[in-house]
Amino acid sequence: FCLRKIRERGLNMKLVKTEVLLDRSKALFYFTSEKRVDFRELVRDLAAEFRMRIEMRQIGVRDEAKMVCGLGSCGRELCCAKFMNRFELVSVKMAKEQNLALNPTKISGICGRLMCCLAYEYPTYLELKRDLPKVGKHITTRSGKGKVIRQNVLSQTVTVELEEGGEITIHASEI
Repeated sequence: FCLRKIRERGLNMKLVKTEVLLDRSKALFYFTSEKRVDFRELVRDLAAEFRMRIEMRQIGVRDEAKMVCGLGSCGRELCCAKFMNRFELVSVKMAKEQNLALNPTKISGICGRLMCCLAYEYPTYLELKRDLPKVGKHITTRSGKGKVIRQNVLSQTVTVELEEGGEITIHASEI
């Protein structure tokens, strides 16, 4: 009924979710819209049809993704729907620190914003990165001296370009 009335009235809004209180005293309608929507007439229509108090709540795209749920690019349930209680600020810097390709389609969630997991995993990456020598640093290994050219934070390894030629990948504990 609500979707039909939205279309009939030509309202620029997308209905996301509806909740009705157990005592049927109130219905909540969650929607998204790019702009402010004058939904007073819609509320009157809904109140007359359902004979209860009607509340309309405009939500953002991240809230919509959380409500609708779904799977992220990792194949798991969305972080925001599964365990995150509040939305953190997410920046491109977080993606850079995690050595991710800065391709917007790869680092954006289903809501179109930067993926929440970037912020969730960021402190762990910083902590693990502290134990690794920086790219460009000269170090001594069992195989000789060389320069760090790559880091793999999760496996705690670095790739070293040796002065005598060649490359080796070693664990941080071997440095």
